[in-house]
Amino acid sequence: MKKLLLGSVLAASSIFTVTACTSVNATTDTSPTAQMQKNHKEGAMRGPMSKLDLTATQQAQIKAIMQDKRGDRTADRAKHQAERAQMHQQIQALTNASTLNSAALNRLADQQAAKTKQRFIERVQTQHAIAQVLTAEQRAKMEQMKSERQEKGRKHSKDRKGHHKQHQGM
Repeated sequence: MKKLLLGSVLAASSIFTVTACTSVNATTDTSPTAQMQKNHKEGAMRGPMSKLDLTATQQAQIKAIMQDKRGDRTADRAKHQAERAQMHQQIQALTNASTLNSAALNRLADQQAAKTKQRFIERVQTQHAIAQVLTAEQRAKMEQMKSERQEKGRKHSKDRKGHHKQHQGM
């Protein structure tokens, strides 16, 4: 039982660390390529959206959706950083304690699950809002690009597994 709870604490700690690092990297990466800078300055859509032949009205609507989403994140950034720091301290306290406080661990796990759920809900809401701006053909093209990207990821994953097995056999 102790090993299971300790494993849960370590897993929660790892998830928190990865989430925190990802958030920091996402907000501090200031080295885009020259093409991305050019597109950003011109106000052009980037990524998959650039391949959908959006009208100016659609571009403006999608930019408004994304700006609203971005504004929500930046407004609460300090609050979220403080929450992450507090959770990290609580995880450290649980990890360093001579006995594991299962009730506190469960509370932390519930808090983390609630945050993950909220991020999921917000992401799907944003995707839905953007999908409402697109035409049926554009949504189909977006879905096709998503499927191709997922298939490419699966192929890459299989290649890596095969590569790993080759090196183990040596």
